[in-house]
Amino acid sequence: MPGAGGLAATNYLYGMTKADGLTLGMFQAHRYMQQLTGVEEVKFDLRKFNWIGTMEKTEVMFFVRADAPYKSFDDVLKSSEPLRCGATGSTDGTYLLAKIFEETLGAKFNLVVGYQSGNAIDLAMEKGEVICRGMIVTGHFSREPFITWHKKDFDRHLAQSGQKRDPRMAEVPTLRELMDKYKTADVSRRVAQVILAGNEYGRPMVAPPSVPSDRVRILREAYSRALADSQLVAEAKQSKLEIEPALGEELQALTERVMNQPAEVIERVKKLASD
Repeated sequence: MPGAGGLAATNYLYGMTKADGLTLGMFQAHRYMQQLTGVEEVKFDLRKFNWIGTMEKTEVMFFVRADAPYKSFDDVLKSSEPLRCGATGSTDGTYLLAKIFEETLGAKFNLVVGYQSGNAIDLAMEKGEVICRGMIVTGHFSREPFITWHKKDFDRHLAQSGQKRDPRMAEVPTLRELMDKYKTADVSRRVAQVILAGNEYGRPMVAPPSVPSDRVRILREAYSRALADSQLVAEAKQSKLEIEPALGEELQALTERVMNQPAEVIERVKKLASD
């Protein structure tokens, strides 16, 4: 269901579907940001959805065209010209990473928002319309055009969000390392933690509110069994995809934690989302 980067589908699932467990949705990882920051079009409360599970917990990364004059993230911070990056909207990985970098490190970006998909941003990078992007680490190392990009040294990786460095980017610093290096203030670190909580959602599947508990249980159990299926696991491994599932109960608890923030943190997050 197209519309507003998935917002229309989320509203529909919340208020216009039968609570019979036969209609499900999959959200962007950062859907909670729209509710947390008070986006007017939001007609849902994520805490009332029935979370089924997620197939993976994702980390994100930031990269530039290799022919851009940025050999490291230090060069980004020294640059007098904002980096021109592509994004689909305010919940896009590029947009959120750029805002985190601005909040925690003082980096500057020129965000080109409105691309219809990640593929459109990739094409824009190849054309030189934009020079940078953020995205999920697993996707970047498992599909085209990135596999070809790596062979041609088309892109350069500058930062990543994980608690520790991904082995595929052992030379690339984490955000935590960069914040330590540049002595980021505690409140800014907390804002970054809220925004990056989306990584724990991964690719979540949900059912509408008010679905009977016995049906929610059936859906959660079926989802967990599916992700443990030997054929699925083998296919994922062959495709270089990582399965790191989280149960519906975990996502429900995560949602409660993310949506209950001190006023100061919420206001800082709102400011970042509205800039």
